[in-house]
Amino acid sequence: MRLDLDTYKEILDTITRNKSRSLLTGFGVFWGVFMLIALMGGGQGLKEMLQNNFTGFATNTAIIWAQNTTKPYKGFNKGRSWQMEEKDLDRLRHQMPELDVITPLLFGGNKSVVFGDKKFSGSTQGVNPDYAQVSVPKMFYGRYINEMDVRRQRKVCVIGKQIYKTLFPGGGDPCGKSVRVDSTYYTVVGVDYRSGNGVNFGGRADETITIPQTVLRTAYNRGTAIDIIATTGKPGVVMSSIAQRMRETIARAHNIDPSDEKGIMVFNTEVLFQMLDNLFKGVNFLIWLVGIGTLLAGAIGVSNIMMVTVKERTTEIGIRRAIGATPKMILSQIISESILLTLVAGMSGIIFGVAILQMLEMANTTDGILTAHFQVDFWTAISSAILICILGGLAGLAPSSASTQRQKRLLSSRMFSGWQRTPGMVMTS
Repeated sequence: MRLDLDTYKEILDTITRNKSRSLLTGFGVFWGVFMLIALMGGGQGLKEMLQNNFTGFATNTAIIWAQNTTKPYKGFNKGRSWQMEEKDLDRLRHQMPELDVITPLLFGGNKSVVFGDKKFSGSTQGVNPDYAQVSVPKMFYGRYINEMDVRRQRKVCVIGKQIYKTLFPGGGDPCGKSVRVDSTYYTVVGVDYRSGNGVNFGGRADETITIPQTVLRTAYNRGTAIDIIATTGKPGVVMSSIAQRMRETIARAHNIDPSDEKGIMVFNTEVLFQMLDNLFKGVNFLIWLVGIGTLLAGAIGVSNIMMVTVKERTTEIGIRRAIGATPKMILSQIISESILLTLVAGMSGIIFGVAILQMLEMANTTDGILTAHFQVDFWTAISSAILICILGGLAGLAPSSASTQRQKRLLSSRMFSGWQRTPGMVMTS
């Protein structure tokens, strides 16, 4: 059977002969493909949104901070309040060669940030430049705190996204302008455009004003105290394997029970990121399971409908055989009908799914910045189209094969009956 234009017109005429049945059959495939595309694109967008909350935060990080002790030790009762100090940084550097970055973090509490007649209540933190290796800022304007800012105690600051949008509603580069925090003026040197979601210490990143730790220490009379020690491991170091040694190093210097895990908190981000990885794997598996399952259900529906259609066309197929159509030609036409129906419905599902994902993408755009990509890649779409064609061919194969075999049996039966009833036949040897 030649698959020319006339043949396809004939196939299209056959499909459209019963419009309701064809539409209902095609809808099963359409919905299966749409669900697959929507789930894959939506899952990708969800994964990206979750990852964005932790973008820039080192995966091999351990955060250490002090809490009231929960165990008595060396004559000290439990419930003792204590603070880490600058010397603890040197202790970790000397006794923990596995660590790469060891940097302090100080908190100044919630303060009013004022520019002109605009005011915002945000949290303050003091850092060293190497804190950017632990939690990488997303600089929209300007720069981050540098070493000279710390050494010379420059009154400079980096403001978060929400602070920037509140104090400078007209937009533009705020670098070089002065904002007042309490009674002290700081020159803005950068804008950190991270969101406030994800891992934050001392306050949301988008509502934080960051200044040199030496400036905060002097301004709020913090002496040598440290609120948090942020560390990262060298390449290949598993932070969970050295967390207890880090706790013991700090504990010995402050007469704290090294086994007091609540007195000296060590937060290992490796555990968090492993949980996220497992979550993403589970989501991806669920997406493929639901999507492929729905698509197969649609293909089975097409096969069942084609089986019914072929049975209704028994007479037509018999006439085609009588006028010279071969089983291969009939098989080819039925499979072509199934592929065309499946392909049209499947491509409609892909187009509709991509359109829905595009609208989700537009809805997740903030300040002209796309927060997540709710799309499937080109090769995924191509693979889906190929899969649709294969499923369409398989859906039409069973009915067409059954029809061909039925016609063969019918013709054989009629020929045999006719041969038995032929008069005058004489068997000779």
